[in-house]
Amino acid sequence: MVGGFNHNFRYKGETFHIQTEDGGQKNPRIVTQLFRGGTVLGSQKQSYDELFGLVDLSQQVESRMQEQHKEMLRRLRSGEFDETIAALVASAPAQDSPSREQADTAEPEPQEAAELPIDIDDLVFAYLSGNDSRYQLH
Repeated sequence: MVGGFNHNFRYKGETFHIQTEDGGQKNPRIVTQLFRGGTVLGSQKQSYDELFGLVDLSQQVESRMQEQHKEMLRRLRSGEFDETIAALVASAPAQDSPSREQADTAEPEPQEAAELPIDIDDLVFAYLSGNDSRYQLH
């Protein structure tokens, strides 16, 4: 069985994390969660106990995991979570901006990955299947 998939994606200038896990034979369900920071924005679950007994069980589960992982990304890209994100941003306490002196001595922020000019579904599929290193995020 596949343990799971974990990917970070940029959407509207922010990084979001999508995690998909297989519960295994004792808990046959696939769980996908969308995170912004440590906050879960969305979750999707599906059982696969009806697949037991199939010769290609592992392949079937992995295929369902990939599709559910991509579906969560599609939901993010379609704007389904925009209101939830806006509410989180609005409820977050305002951070004090650093003084000029602190800003001059502060360590530079790490650069974030640029948005890629490719279809994100193709990126996910290539990354998950490991078929094309050009699309793998490091």
